[in-house]
Amino acid sequence: MNISIELLSASTVAVRDCMGLQNNERVLIITDEPSRLLGHALFHATKELGNEVILSEIIPRKSNGEEPPKEIAEMMLQFDVVLCPTSKSLTHTDARRAASAKGVRVATLPGVNEEIMIRCMNADYNAIAHRTFILCALMEKAKIIRVTAPSGTDISMPIEGRTAHASSGLFRKKGESGNLPTGEAYLAPVEGVSNGIVVVDGSMAGVGIVKEPIRIKVENGFATEIDGGEEARKFIALIEPFGKDARTVAEFGIGTNDKAILTGKIIEDEKVMGTIHIAFGDNKSMGGSVRVASHLDGLVKSPTVWFDDMLIMQEGKFVIEF
Repeated sequence: MNISIELLSASTVAVRDCMGLQNNERVLIITDEPSRLLGHALFHATKELGNEVILSEIIPRKSNGEEPPKEIAEMMLQFDVVLCPTSKSLTHTDARRAASAKGVRVATLPGVNEEIMIRCMNADYNAIAHRTFILCALMEKAKIIRVTAPSGTDISMPIEGRTAHASSGLFRKKGESGNLPTGEAYLAPVEGVSNGIVVVDGSMAGVGIVKEPIRIKVENGFATEIDGGEEARKFIALIEPFGKDARTVAEFGIGTNDKAILTGKIIEDEKVMGTIHIAFGDNKSMGGSVRVASHLDGLVKSPTVWFDDMLIMQEGKFVIEF
């Protein structure tokens, strides 16, 4: 398999710097056919660092959040570090949660390709971490997040008592997990109480770049009406098999990676600085109560964001100092 020098270098940054790999730590890499190149790049980067590493390929999952085979879930518990470059996300799975609970450091790389890996792994992750932790601290002091945007978004999401999570790109302590590449501060809004309109005008997980915005009416914590063009119909088709739980307002996130750009791959899109995303479906990984094999993020461009009465971002520009 032809692995470029640039991809191998980016993979080394991921393993050595972001995961903080130590001597004698054992690494498991879980991949599938669409992500095979990235799986092999991470394998070779780890091997060159001198660590024991196992590469396991699974059949692609049908949806983000579908569990891996039980044998893989059991394997994940036996390693110090687990990396998951897969076409569908393993982030919101019981397998990932169980590994994290045992102290395994886990990075998921859903849908990441060579271009995204090279571009985003060259970001300054110390600066990303700084921004992300400040936003998380401010979020945890707030009771309500409100977002408006020129495309029509206007939603209020109560968050009192919820823990904010920093996907800082630095997962060096026992049990830490997140995406790579990364850069976002996020949490699960309180179930059953978000209300308003979300207009997804950037991209939607599982759908890609949105040409005609997806208008989602949220009532008492659920997406009750979804309107738009072809992208809206695709979004409905993705969530319909999973019932009402897949319509749960599951996540509010704000991007902190200044190298990320809008590509149609949600793993990068949701990290773009100057955007926010609201996800629907599973929120158990974030401290919520909804477990469903679906988690789909919708990106909103040029948002204005308030944490209670504090203005955080105005039309896509941070107004707070980092």
